[in-house]
Amino acid sequence: QLQLVESGGGLVQPGGSLSLSCAASGFTLDHYAIGWFRQAPGKEREGVSCISRSGGNTNYADSVKGRFTISRDNAKNTVYLQMNSLKPEDTAVYYCAAKFTVFQSMCPMKDAYEHWGQGTQVTVSS
Repeated sequence: QLQLVESGGGLVQPGGSLSLSCAASGFTLDHYAIGWFRQAPGKEREGVSCISRSGGNTNYADSVKGRFTISRDNAKNTVYLQMNSLKPEDTAVYYCAAKFTVFQSMCPMKDAYEHWGQGTQVTVSS
């Protein structure tokens, strides 16, 4: 069974950091671009970041550029999202998603993904 599991969410004060992980089981991530998305209460889901299957191409939403870093370790079948300088507006449920692709550099920021995790809550509050 193909599954993505996010972990690492929690409560953090403004200015703090969290590191999210997205672990895959039932398939290998080598042939998949991975995206991180988030959805805050009352808002639409938005793309946060993505990384190509090779890891050579990444994209970020303007709101997180310079603060978030996406990376992947295909040997561990895991993708990470390092989040620094967190703000209250970063509060949301964060989801990772996988998209099969034959293109090494593909990295879509929109909901063109086949497999989704259940999400992990990130709350930024003092």
